[in-house]
Amino acid sequence: MTAKSEKGKTTRRKFLLAAGATGAATIAMPQVSRAQTATLKMQGSWGAKDVFNEMAEDYVKRVNEMAGGRLKIDFLVGGAVVHPFQVLDGVHGGQIDAAHTVTVYWYGKHKAASLFGTGPVFGFNANEGLGWIHNGGGKELFEELQTQIMKVNVKSFFAMPMPTQPLGWFKKPVNSMADMKGLKYRTVGLAADLMQSMGLAVAQLPGGEIVPAMERGVIDAFEFNNPTSDRRFGAQDVAKNYMLGSHHQATEYFEIMFNRTKYNALPKEHQAILQYAAESASSANEWKGMDYYSKDLVELRDKDKVNILRTPKDVFDAQIKAWDGLIAQLDKDPFMKKVMESQKAWVKRVVYYNLFNATDYRGAYEHHFGKLAI
Repeated sequence: MTAKSEKGKTTRRKFLLAAGATGAATIAMPQVSRAQTATLKMQGSWGAKDVFNEMAEDYVKRVNEMAGGRLKIDFLVGGAVVHPFQVLDGVHGGQIDAAHTVTVYWYGKHKAASLFGTGPVFGFNANEGLGWIHNGGGKELFEELQTQIMKVNVKSFFAMPMPTQPLGWFKKPVNSMADMKGLKYRTVGLAADLMQSMGLAVAQLPGGEIVPAMERGVIDAFEFNNPTSDRRFGAQDVAKNYMLGSHHQATEYFEIMFNRTKYNALPKEHQAILQYAAESASSANEWKGMDYYSKDLVELRDKDKVNILRTPKDVFDAQIKAWDGLIAQLDKDPFMKKVMESQKAWVKRVVYYNLFNATDYRGAYEHHFGKLAI
């Protein structure tokens, strides 16, 4: 053995001895989380066949895969433990640890809930609304609603900017606002107040109860959310006129809620996973919706022979006028006024930029695919 090789051998021996003494040798071991394993029971507000149930499972899948087995969510369909409209009570009371829902389902406890997803139309879409929640003061206002006003033991995140919800399904085409007056109509949240003020009789029902109610004549018309959910629960079997476009629910998002005590007891790394998985699923759900909703609208038109129509302008005008009256009532509540003023400040700046900057998408579309009949 040469002197050079002997010197190298001695150097390596000294390094290994030093590493053993200092614990440096552990750098070769996998970086495995030492956090205690936790399992959370989450229920959705959706039926098993609803696309929203699939989107809830997308969130759960992301959490479970990112957590590497140290944090696990067991997901249950709507009604498994509590009624789909009662998940806030279930999470607050600890019957379930978490829920995948929308705020409008519990707006009866405080109407401000509807402002975080189904509030007045100020000119912003759902993506711009999520921007307000994340960067315009919305999440802080929602935290104030939960912890200081309602005092519920719940922590929430928002996900999935939903497209405008159609006016809905009708047995006869709606040619003007006069065709809607007196109808028994299904919607939820502040949209129920809006439609009632416009002369409709409103029933608030979860998705799974809508088609049976239509079949029994309990309601004459309804909206739920999107072409995929509507088609999956059989809307096309009870009505053939699908009116697209409306101001009643122009923006909405999922609320992913957790029992705050359970959430606070989790390690910070698990809390981060629950938050960032919501942000990840938000984009994934939106992209999935683009694919599903457009395909199902074409299927409704071509296969199911549904009459796809654009909501008449005078209905939009009547809705705007009705919102003005409702906003005046909501403004009497100081907190709701504060929320709407925050939204309007965001919209005035952000939508101003977006409207001025957006290209002529319709012109480009019609150049390639022909004039739209709307």
